[in-house]
Amino acid sequence: MKPRLRQGVLPQLIGYRLRVAQQAVFRDFAESVGGLSPGRAGMLLLIEANPGVPQGRLAEAVKLDRSTMVGVVDSLEDRGLIERRRGTDRRTNGLWLTRSGRVLAGRLRRRIERHEGRVAARLSASERAQLIALLEKLGQ
Repeated sequence: MKPRLRQGVLPQLIGYRLRVAQQAVFRDFAESVGGLSPGRAGMLLLIEANPGVPQGRLAEAVKLDRSTMVGVVDSLEDRGLIERRRGTDRRTNGLWLTRSGRVLAGRLRRRIERHEGRVAARLSASERAQLIALLEKLGQ
């Protein structure tokens, strides 16, 4: 058996620990939710919570540049999950879930809830709340 690599300073780095944790969370997400990346699933849930949200506003919320957002919205629209409707000022489009999108969003919420339970199983309720608060603080 090969000896483990020494990790040096890596285990003390926030970025390294976040990346390792993210990989574990994303693996579980892919196994339990499947079909959509966490980012696209999040966008569907944001559109569900904010019917008619302008595309630019959604891009700001998920911290994507507008050109990247166009491709993501196009792919969700091509899959029949969302639709663009003319906005109130005629210069913007609002984003709405289609019937298929609403059905999928409901399924996603249930699967994500189970996924979150597995991911946080080793944390107490207060540890989970503290982790979320700390991650929010880092993300500002």
